[in-house]
Amino acid sequence: MVWWIPSCIVYNKAMDITITLNEAESKALAYVAYSPQEWAENAVKERARIAMDEIFQSEVTRMLADPNTTEIPADREAVVLAADIKSAAERQTEAELNGPGLSI
Repeated sequence: MVWWIPSCIVYNKAMDITITLNEAESKALAYVAYSPQEWAENAVKERARIAMDEIFQSEVTRMLADPNTTEIPADREAVVLAADIKSAAERQTEAELNGPGLSI
C-alpha cells in the first residue's frame, strides 16, 4: 500500500512525501489507525508544527536581541520561511565532517 502525504512548506517549496508499507506493516497500521492515511498526515503535520514553533521562538528571540531589527513579522510562516536555518541533513553532514568534539 502506498500513501501520499500532502504538501507542506519546507524551504519555500512544497513537498510531497510518499510512504510505502509492506503488507504486514499496512495491516498493522490499519489495526491501530481508523485511517492510516489521515494518521500519517497528522503525524507529519504535527511534527512540522512543533518544528515551526521552535524556529519561530528562536527567531523572535534572536530578532529581539538584535538592535538592528526594527520590526518582527506577525505571521509565523513568514518568520519561519525567512529564518536562516540549516536542515537536519545539513547539520548531520557538518557534524560528520567535523568529527567528534568539533563544531561549526
